[in-house]
Amino acid sequence: MIVRKSAAEIEGMARAGEVVAGTIALLGELAQPGLTTGELDRLAEDFIREHGGVPTSKGYRGFPAATCISPNSMVVHGIPGAHRIEEGDLISVDVGVTLDGLVADSAYTFAIGDVAPELQRLLDVGKEALAAGIDQARAGNRVGDISHAVQRVVEGAGFSVVRSLVGHGVGRSYHEEPQIPNFGDPGRGPQLQPGMTLAIEPMITAGGPDVYLHDDEWSISTQDGSMAAHFEHTVAVAEEGPPRILTAAKSREKAGLVP
Repeated sequence: MIVRKSAAEIEGMARAGEVVAGTIALLGELAQPGLTTGELDRLAEDFIREHGGVPTSKGYRGFPAATCISPNSMVVHGIPGAHRIEEGDLISVDVGVTLDGLVADSAYTFAIGDVAPELQRLLDVGKEALAAGIDQARAGNRVGDISHAVQRVVEGAGFSVVRSLVGHGVGRSYHEEPQIPNFGDPGRGPQLQPGMTLAIEPMITAGGPDVYLHDDEWSISTQDGSMAAHFEHTVAVAEEGPPRILTAAKSREKAGLVP
C-alpha cells in the first residue's frame, strides 16, 4: 500500500532531511586520505544524535552501523570499518535519519582528491540522472516516468544502471511502496499523487549492470569490478509542478546544524 503523507508529516520529514543533509555535508568535509570508513561512521552517528535524530540504518534488519559507506566498486550497503580512504577513491555515503518518528534518506558519492576524468563524468552523470528522475516526480505522472528518465540519462552517457536495486517510498518507515527502478518504460507503474514521498536513487556503474553480494550479506559490488556511484534524495510529490526535495544540501550553519 502506498502511504500519502499529511502536510505535517512532510514538514517533519523535512526536519529529518535537514539532519541528513548536514550529516552528508560533514562526511564530505571529513572524507580525506588516511581516515577509515569506520571513523567516518562514528562521527556521523555522533552528529545525528547531537541533533535529535536516530540513525535509521543502525539495527535495521541487523545492519551494524549508523551509515552505509561504500568505496569504489561497491555500489551500496557497505559496512563502515577498516577501509582506509585513499586519493582517487570514490566514496558513496548513504544516510537515513529518523526524527520524531519520521524518516528521510539521501546518498552522495564523493571523489577523494583528483580522480580520472571518466570517473568524474560518472559522478556528473549520476547527479544529472537524479535530477532528471526528480523532475518526473509530478502529480499525474507514473513511477515509470521517473525510471525511464534515469535510464535515458545514464545509458545515453554510456554507463549502466543497476537493475537489481531500486528506489522506494519512505517516511513512516525506511522502505515503503512503491518500488522505483532506475530503468523501465514511461507511463507504467503506480500513478503519482500529492503527498507521496519517494527516495529516488540512481545506482550506476562505469561498466556492466551486474552486481554481487559480499559474504557479510550486506555489501553489494559490481560484478566486473567497475567503479560505481550512488545519488539519492527524498522528495514529496506536490499538488502541481516539481516535487519538494526534503534532503536538499544546505550549509550546516544555515540548517542550524553546526556541530
